[in-house]
Amino acid sequence: MKRALFLAPLLLTANAPAPTTITVDIAGLRNAKGTVWLCMSSNPKLFPEGCDKDPNRRSVSIKASDPGTLVIRDVKPGRYAIVLLHDENGNRKMDKTLFLPKEGFGFSRDAPVKMSAPKFEAAAFDVTGAPMRMKMKVRYL
Repeated sequence: MKRALFLAPLLLTANAPAPTTITVDIAGLRNAKGTVWLCMSSNPKLFPEGCDKDPNRRSVSIKASDPGTLVIRDVKPGRYAIVLLHDENGNRKMDKTLFLPKEGFGFSRDAPVKMSAPKFEAAAFDVTGAPMRMKMKVRYL
């Protein structure tokens, strides 16, 4: 009986998808200044502008002068969306002029920007356990 109780948790997790890696190729940087930063969230209420407030967010960054690839490791299966910022002056925030972004930005699934940032569902994608690779285009206004 003890042996069955010991094996039960192992059997329950044996079929669960393993954490995986998401590779994001960045295209369209206008210069090599500053940092390219991305934030991935599974919380629709905090996407995109509150992503940095999500306690479960995943964020990575590279120098804009480095090759344009960001890697997010050990991602658990789920539904996520990514917001990207080309932080040219290194202050870790989107600088704006009259409410319009002065720096580059992008969203997973190349979600379109209309009168405001896209909603979570427009940028959302599913992680199932297989490694993923996506391309994100940086836009400037």
